[in-house]
Amino acid sequence: MLYKDAKRRLFVLLHPEIENTKWDKTFNAFIIGLIILNVIAVMLETVPSIYEPHKTLFKYFDIVSVIIFTLEYVLRVWTCNHDPNYSHSVQGRIKYIFSFGALIDLLAILPFYLHVFVGFDLRVLRILRLLKFLRLFRLTAYMNSTRLVINVFKATKNELLLSLVLTLFLIVISSCLVYFCEHTVQPEQFTSIPGTMWWSVITLTTVGYGDMYPITNLGRILTSIILLAGVALFALPAGIITAGFLDEIRRVRNLNKIFKCPHCGGELPEGMHH
Repeated sequence: MLYKDAKRRLFVLLHPEIENTKWDKTFNAFIIGLIILNVIAVMLETVPSIYEPHKTLFKYFDIVSVIIFTLEYVLRVWTCNHDPNYSHSVQGRIKYIFSFGALIDLLAILPFYLHVFVGFDLRVLRILRLLKFLRLFRLTAYMNSTRLVINVFKATKNELLLSLVLTLFLIVISSCLVYFCEHTVQPEQFTSIPGTMWWSVITLTTVGYGDMYPITNLGRILTSIILLAGVALFALPAGIITAGFLDEIRRVRNLNKIFKCPHCGGELPEGMHH
């Protein structure tokens, strides 16, 4: 019983979205801080004037961080059976190991062990160390507000997919139209329809690098229309996401609302406030 209770407590501690006790908050703050410090350390290692005088400090900080993240990874695999999705003692753990979050945890510590046990070339190791930046994705596991963002994207995925299809459709159509207008006068710039898609993307996103631009009157007229269509089309996902956030925030507030009995003032069970 003590073993199961300790295992469950560790599971709750590693998944802050379940409870919100003082220990959970402390652990969250520690892991978030360590992840941010690791990312900062990777960036500072590229500055010779900072890295060279403090090479030993960077080395030991990396070792301590890897030990902590490895321990966290092992504990996550050990306690994952408390999640109904990974309830089986063997298959559940295997399934968890290949989940998105677990793979990020593994890839983030992998470069260290590859260097220690395999002895990769330093140039390869520097590239692999960029995998540490994957720990930034793990910040989402320690922030309750992330669930709100995920729920919004889940609720609006069909509308966002439709806006993406419309965007791709506009890119293809605009590339075809401008290609046939400009290819004869600028064959070295508008070489093909796939090549013109680069112009279409930077035009629709209003970046406009200036490396490709139409010079014919018809091409400029089409570009003006495409620019206006691009502004309107790219505003569409923003509106969808904003509406999704408002709906989700309203839903969360309704769930957290406490209803009280008008007679005695006591809290009413969920579903009895109608």
